[in-house]
Amino acid sequence: MAVAGDGIPSTQRRRLGRSGLFVSEIGFGAWGIGGTWWGGRDDVSSLTALSKAFDLGINFIDTAHVYGDGHSERLIAKALKGRGETIHIATKIPPKNNRWPARPGIPLKEAYPFDHVKKCTEQSLKNLGRDKIDVQQFHVWNPEWVEDDEWRESVHWLKCTGKARFVGISANDHLPDTVISALSTGDIDTIQVIYNIFDQSPKEQLFGVCQRLDIGVIARVPFDEGGLTGTITPDTTFPPTDMRSRYFSGDRKKALWDRVQALRQDLGESEPLPQTALRFCISHPAVSTVIPGMRKVCHVEQNLLASAAGPLPPETLDLLRRHQWKRSFYD
Repeated sequence: MAVAGDGIPSTQRRRLGRSGLFVSEIGFGAWGIGGTWWGGRDDVSSLTALSKAFDLGINFIDTAHVYGDGHSERLIAKALKGRGETIHIATKIPPKNNRWPARPGIPLKEAYPFDHVKKCTEQSLKNLGRDKIDVQQFHVWNPEWVEDDEWRESVHWLKCTGKARFVGISANDHLPDTVISALSTGDIDTIQVIYNIFDQSPKEQLFGVCQRLDIGVIARVPFDEGGLTGTITPDTTFPPTDMRSRYFSGDRKKALWDRVQALRQDLGESEPLPQTALRFCISHPAVSTVIPGMRKVCHVEQNLLASAAGPLPPETLDLLRRHQWKRSFYD
């Protein structure tokens, strides 16, 4: 394990499937720095966190056109100005109809017509200050769209024009298997999916398919939107502008608290819960990178400790299987 000059360990690299890109196994999730969904923003803190991440070897950032209406992408461009490292950026095209997640019965033309894909990609390139996106992703997905050739025409345009090196899909919340049919087309290079201690469903089918087809896997929501940090109690409150005020509404905080206490009791006090949560994600060989949100330098430093500690031992993974929790707080 490489160690930076200030003693914080750098992150290991993994291959992002058939893309051939070698990315940091701890990536930088850039939803939070967009500001609109997480109770305000602090651009100075965000830029400092990005700079620290680059200093410590993080070379993969996941953002989206919709994060702060391009603000996240523009902050990334600002943070990268004047730096010489190779930093791989993945972003996402929002659905034209603004429906998250994609609903059954909605045709592709309402979400991803070719002109919309082109327009959003060119705007993201402008925001990022780049002439090429490393990984361009569809932000939602409906398996019914696989039979519609227009999305494949968009993929071919992205790659043939050089606007994107690789193309991926961000799977709908808690529905990992809905992207499997798209992988058999040969046009998708990466999959982004919720994977954490509570939602372990991707390893039931999706991960095996990804390994067989050499698809890069980007694991998102490793902390269950903060639930697996262990800091949310039944009395925790969030500003109305913070998406967690809805995600943890009603009696959900109490249900979460009970689950986390049971998890802690089984794990003991060997390490902080967030570190275990990230180590869980990188323990599966199908996972190329995990993208926790990081808005402060301390988040960067703490998250990199998981890479230093490495995958969890088999006995801990066996224990964690008992803590799967099937539910969706996004509803």
